[in-house]
Amino acid sequence: MEDTLDTIFKIQKEFVSMVKQNRLPEIKEERISNLCTAIIHEVVELQRLTNWKWWKTPGEFDKGKAMEELIDIWHFVVHTSIELGMEPKDILNQYQEKNLVNRERQMNGY
Repeated sequence: MEDTLDTIFKIQKEFVSMVKQNRLPEIKEERISNLCTAIIHEVVELQRLTNWKWWKTPGEFDKGKAMEELIDIWHFVVHTSIELGMEPKDILNQYQEKNLVNRERQMNGY
């Protein structure tokens, strides 16, 4: 049985292979930069769905649209991970290592 993150990576790799290659920069660093820009813009789209403007009358939060924007972010994060040569196991290892650092920081008054 395939792990959930393995499945997400497999689906994303299949999608990336469908994208017109002439739209992507040839240089890896430029592709990663473009993906970072896409992530930033998707995060802003997600934030715009929240009532972060304290000077404005709050509207109703649309959880469905928020989840859609979050998935857009995931697409670009996974694509960036693939560009960096990461696999799901690498993400787990990096996450666990960073989580330990973050926990130590919290325990030491960071």
